[in-house]
Amino acid sequence: MSKLELNERKQRLLMTLVERHIRHGQPVGSKTLAAGSGLSVSPATIRNIMAELEEMGLLASPHTSAGRVPTELGYRLYVDTLLASSTMERPDNARLREELRRMLAPDQSPQALVSQASRTLAELTRMAGLVAVPRRQVTTLRQVEFLPLSGQRVLVVLVVNRSEVQNRIIQTSREYDEVELRQAANYINQTYAGCDLDGICEGLLSTMEADRAQLDRMMQTTLDVAGKALRPEREDSDYVVSGESNLIDSAELDSIDKLRDLFDAFNRKRDILHLLERSMKADGVQIFIGRESGYQPFEEYSLVSAPYRVDNGPMGVLAVVGPTRMDYEKVIPTVDITARILSAALTQL
Repeated sequence: MSKLELNERKQRLLMTLVERHIRHGQPVGSKTLAAGSGLSVSPATIRNIMAELEEMGLLASPHTSAGRVPTELGYRLYVDTLLASSTMERPDNARLREELRRMLAPDQSPQALVSQASRTLAELTRMAGLVAVPRRQVTTLRQVEFLPLSGQRVLVVLVVNRSEVQNRIIQTSREYDEVELRQAANYINQTYAGCDLDGICEGLLSTMEADRAQLDRMMQTTLDVAGKALRPEREDSDYVVSGESNLIDSAELDSIDKLRDLFDAFNRKRDILHLLERSMKADGVQIFIGRESGYQPFEEYSLVSAPYRVDNGPMGVLAVVGPTRMDYEKVIPTVDITARILSAALTQL
């Protein structure tokens, strides 16, 4: 269905009806449309047009109400019209950009930025915000320091990639003094600075393990500490989600079961991750409305997503999940701008 298949009057009535339904959540009648559309036509004419739009599959009549509500196809036509119009360049978007730049300042770790982006999306849209955790293909070592702690523990300070700092505490096989740990760090920095952590672990550990009996004391220290300190950390989760309670607040009484299914999907992750993977390949904002996602838990929900990038390559995806009756005019630019600013913040790390 293309908006070109609707004449101007039908387009305006459809857009007005969708906007009214989003705002109030109730079926929209002909009198309301007559007053709000700005068209000089009678309610009877509007009823006829609404009937035609219903025959086209763009509207539906819920129960015995005289009003109409948008179908998934009606929302799709509305969204496509928004994306193609200047509505995306609203004047208040400049204020949104400034607020997001402040909240996503590039003085945080990638994990902190992702968590903040998820919370920010939830706060700004009053829906659920999801951000797929970034996964770097290569984590490059810049520098490492080892500092002794009490007991058989060592504080590891890793500087990786451009200037990302990671702190870890590891448990070693025995206590080490400051001199031993400094010697081990110097060896690793001189030999492996600029290499990726996976390669360091594989090369260093396989070489040392092959002739462990011949290693001097310093190299034994390096082996023990490096084996635990230089392994790339596994992410705790594949994506961060915030604002689930917002969905509870907006849920209708007869849709609680659907909401429960959606929360189950959040926990299972598989369906969500597949949708985010599909969004990763998109150029800009991607929108799944209801059954367009192909997953039953999303039948009454929409997902608006956009990839975020580093060095012109996709690094992850962020999204907003909410009812199909979400405020697309606000959500779409919020997702788009957040993805751009998160990309800029991560690029500066």
